[in-house]
Amino acid sequence: MAKIRIFSTTQCPYCVTLKEFLKEHDVEFEDINVAEDKVAAEEMIKKSGQMGVPVVEIDGEIIVGFDKQKICEILKIK
Repeated sequence: MAKIRIFSTTQCPYCVTLKEFLKEHDVEFEDINVAEDKVAAEEMIKKSGQMGVPVVEIDGEIIVGFDKQKICEILKIK
């Protein structure tokens, strides 16, 4: 099973949609609130080069934003 980490905030509508999508497909993930965890926010920026959320990390691969097509491709969701 892939290790999935989502760097997000509670106010981000794309983050909420992404997490709902993964739950609908029974995909487990770690949710990291970067508004509350400054160390995680710095990690996200270092890995992605982005300050915006969501940033998804799937087995070390970084996806910026809710790129549904890419996420489905990597996780083999139809």
